[in-house]
Amino acid sequence: MHQDLEALLALQADDEVIDRLDAKLRALGPRLSELERRRKAVAEQLATAESTTEADEHKRRDLEGRLSDHKQRQERNLAHLDSVKRMREATAAMAQVEQARKILIEEESELQAITRRISDGHKSIAAHRDALASEDSEQAAERDALAAERAGIETELADARAKRAQTATHVPKAILAKYDRIRGRRGEQAIFALRGPSCGHCDTAIPLQRRNQMIGTGQIEVCEACGVLLYATQ
Repeated sequence: MHQDLEALLALQADDEVIDRLDAKLRALGPRLSELERRRKAVAEQLATAESTTEADEHKRRDLEGRLSDHKQRQERNLAHLDSVKRMREATAAMAQVEQARKILIEEESELQAITRRISDGHKSIAAHRDALASEDSEQAAERDALAAERAGIETELADARAKRAQTATHVPKAILAKYDRIRGRRGEQAIFALRGPSCGHCDTAIPLQRRNQMIGTGQIEVCEACGVLLYATQ
């Protein structure tokens, strides 16, 4: 086998190793994404519970303030009712007292409901925090394993790329430029052996004179149909 062809095939073999390692590295992505998705789902439930409870606590503070004001107003209404002497004034004062009483009843009922919701909210927050801690604990070993696997692949990849760089020094620059350009365009194998009289990639027939020249000299040609590099086996 011609020396240039041998070097180029060795380079392609190195690239295939790099491709496999790149694929293994990319395959870790979905596994890590699934861990992130699971954690995010639990974290979002916690955030929702915290946000809802915080909003209820704000409502309770506002309601407690209004309720305090209304109680003070009701005390003034009752004092006024006790002080009036005329029937018309007493009737009006009684109406104010009754209206204020209904408002107080509604607000106290609402306050009780909000207080119950807040209590339930804090229980929900505690449960979601426990769930998040449990999820983190369950994921710890898997994340460690993924990190170790990634580190191992990256080490192999660095070694493979260093080997590829060394192999590339044995390929003539003109051929290397063609190879890199074709591989960059296709993203896959760039050099193929003739399959009988045809291109080993697209099956286009290669003229007999070119085939004989390739066989005789070990020359590497470009397929005019699909653009890959071609070589002839003896």
